[in-house]
Amino acid sequence: TCSGGSSRSVPPAPARFANCGQTLTHVKIGRGHSAPTVVYRTFVSSIKSEEYEAIYSGFEAAISRYDCGQYCAPHNGGEPVCCSTKNAIPVATVEEWKFLKSRTDLWHIYQPNTKAERKIKDELPHDCRVLECKGAAFCERHNRTLSCRTFPFFPYITKGYEFVGLAYYWHFEDKCWVMSNLQVVEREFVREFVSTFELLFRKVPGELEVFRDHSASQRRAFSRWKRNIPLIGRDGGYFEVVPNTGETRPAKVEDFLKHGPYK
Repeated sequence: TCSGGSSRSVPPAPARFANCGQTLTHVKIGRGHSAPTVVYRTFVSSIKSEEYEAIYSGFEAAISRYDCGQYCAPHNGGEPVCCSTKNAIPVATVEEWKFLKSRTDLWHIYQPNTKAERKIKDELPHDCRVLECKGAAFCERHNRTLSCRTFPFFPYITKGYEFVGLAYYWHFEDKCWVMSNLQVVEREFVREFVSTFELLFRKVPGELEVFRDHSASQRRAFSRWKRNIPLIGRDGGYFEVVPNTGETRPAKVEDFLKHGPYK
């Protein structure tokens, strides 16, 4: 899956393209003085279209028993931050797009509105597509992209290639309510997140390297800010990563920082 206080304060994201099997991470493409649009990573192209049905069915858990969109929407123009292309544009592989088209009319190809957005779209790998849905009011939860299902988290991979838990896309700390309230994340969501990524890592081992690199980018950012990285462990517990050493140690969720309007 593809997701923001003031959107102008979103830290620059890594503009990193590889082939679609080697990921697409957050890319900030500012819209003048309004909210930035962000293309963010999704999954790999070597998974066949028909395999997505099993992958989707294994990742249906809600992130929380709360409707998190009700908390972030008032601070994001009335729409949940991860459900509007004013904030973020989902990217999917051709195979995932093919699968979605076969079962719903919820999604369509996103048409860029600015020169910067057109440049991003033009530079995408040939087997990736930028998508837009009909909006949060028309959501079909069983037809959400993988990007939607995983947001706002990505698998945190240590220097030693260990998948130790869920880190979040820190560029959206001041927009996403969940990032300031990690205690609401359900353990079933964590379990399904972990099992889904373990499946993807088995099918496409290169994805592990991609997220190891992204985890390293997060450590560099948090090291500059002199902050530890909050982490949800694979079992649902809470940890923090000391960015300059990479040490992972137990933490209390109540000690994690809150951000933007959620302080």
